[in-house]
Amino acid sequence: MSVLDARWRKSSHSSTNGSCVEVRRTAGAVEVRDTKDRSGPVLSFDQYSWHRFIDAVRAGNFDD
Repeated sequence: MSVLDARWRKSSHSSTNGSCVEVRRTAGAVEVRDTKDRSGPVLSFDQYSWHRFIDAVRAGNFDD
């Protein structure tokens, strides 16, 4: 994904029942929304916070 890619993307790991989120990058943030409620609220994260979150996910910090 490029540094600026305003298209919403869904993970290839998403389930078929719509229980997932979509992500897009803007000039100053990474935005996240619920796939089932695309007109609903959007969470916005700065690049640093987003990368820290992704690193924590990859490290398994949120696994049961």
